[in-house]
Amino acid sequence: MEFLRLAGHPLRWRLLGELARGDRHVQELTGLVGQPQSLVSYHLGKLRGARLVSARRSSADGRDTYYSTDLARCGELLAAAGAALHPGLQLETTLAGGAAAANTGVRVLFLCTGNSARSQMAEALLRAHASTLEAVSAGSHPKDLHPNAVRVMAEHGIDLRAQRSKHLSVYTGQRFDYVISLCDKVREVCPEFPGHPELVHWSIPDPAATGATDAATYPAFQATAAKLETRIGFLLRVLAHTPIQEES
Repeated sequence: MEFLRLAGHPLRWRLLGELARGDRHVQELTGLVGQPQSLVSYHLGKLRGARLVSARRSSADGRDTYYSTDLARCGELLAAAGAALHPGLQLETTLAGGAAAANTGVRVLFLCTGNSARSQMAEALLRAHASTLEAVSAGSHPKDLHPNAVRVMAEHGIDLRAQRSKHLSVYTGQRFDYVISLCDKVREVCPEFPGHPELVHWSIPDPAATGATDAATYPAFQATAAKLETRIGFLLRVLAHTPIQEES
């Protein structure tokens, strides 16, 4: 099948593996796989053509481009490949059930610039799906919670009205298992945290910047919530199969 032909190339498989861990720009990928930028860009183009990888300009530096992999599509194509070979190889691709098995006591910090939309929504969704985990959020330049973040989370059965924005300095010095940046700007100023947490970047555009009014930006907030729901589903699968690191 076309997916196996594309993903089966050793370098493309490595690129997919690196992007499965988080969004990255070409310079990072070049260093991680130890190959020239021209070759990395060529294979990224092949993966983009198959819609396994997408790209967007960095909001921090428009000269950079962040690449991300569509894990849901990869899962569907892997399942189809297995089923084509033998019905008994049909893979389960649903994300349901990941939360129940997630490790208790894991701490996750979500960061964005304003802590008014993306990081608040991510925190709320993770808490809703895995109450045994501790999820918090903050921003480099906090501002008031966006009303559309409250509205779109209400559609998911989550009440954000009591949430308040916080500066990331509130959590400086605290230990986390994962620190996840949701915008390109905050990634550039993310401080170091003790205990060597897993640093993950999800390059998600600011939904509030897509229009002049709350009504105009609301569809972007709905799309952002859907993206976060998908990414958090995969994060929960990772947490369910990752041993908790004991503090030294």
